Amino acid sequence: MRLQTVPARAGLHWIKGGMRAFTRQPLAMVGLFLLFMTLVSVLSVVPLLGHGLALALVPAATQGLVKASRMATDGQFPMPTVLATAFTGGAHRTKAMLQLGGLYVAGMAAMLLISALADGGAFAGAYIGLGEGMSMELLERDEVQAATWLALLAYVPFSALFWHAPMLVGDHGVQPVRSLFFSLLACWQNKGAFMLYLLGWLAVFLGGALTVGMVAGALGGSQLGHTLVLPMALVFAAMFFASIRCSFDDCFLTEPGIPLSEPNR
Repeated sequence: MRLQTVPARAGLHWIKGGMRAFTRQPLAMVGLFLLFMTLVSVLSVVPLLGHGLALALVPAATQGLVKASRMATDGQFPMPTVLATAFTGGAHRTKAMLQLGGLYVAGMAAMLLISALADGGAFAGAYIGLGEGMSMELLERDEVQAATWLALLAYVPFSALFWHAPMLVGDHGVQPVRSLFFSLLACWQNKGAFMLYLLGWLAVFLGGALTVGMVAGALGGSQLGHTLVLPMALVFAAMFFASIRCSFDDCFLTEPGIPLSEPNR
């Protein structure tokens, strides 16, 4: 496996690839994402502990959704069991993925601690289900808005660390800490492509929201707009997760028997 550098325009190809995979198996991709979100919601009912467990499963679920994207691209129908792919590769791979999940929880905790510098922990408490809970009144506070921005800024390097890590650990046997390093390196090495990728997805989400608003306005009711928001969000989210596969396949050239190495320019 070799780390590659790709041109900035590759970011747009990743978006198209995610959309293409989704259109091959739209019901399966939406269903898998909805199943994962349902599991997260059920676990999150338990204060603190439930949120931690839900977060710990994010890397494993990401690997499962990426595999589902591969299957959909190949014309196969991914079954719900694909979400458990990370735990079917033997005890060593399962342990490594659980360790990566623990690192993910620790990273999220660090971000919440950073956000607490601005509001004393109000945003963090609401996020994990403690305190007064998440509400518009809470989010309108100046200090909570500052905390939100701090968390978002911290999320940029955090997401780069974990972007490729689930696939490196689950599919290629890279050690968890080492996978974070190579994930960050891949994102930095291809920052132009990732910048265009994120801007492209932002345009897609904003365009979808504007379209829903226009349709609802033309048909004369805001209730229709609220009704359409959820399915639109599910579709776009499923496409987004499907596109992660494209970014990984471009950033890492798989060569059987060759360990992960430095960038190939």
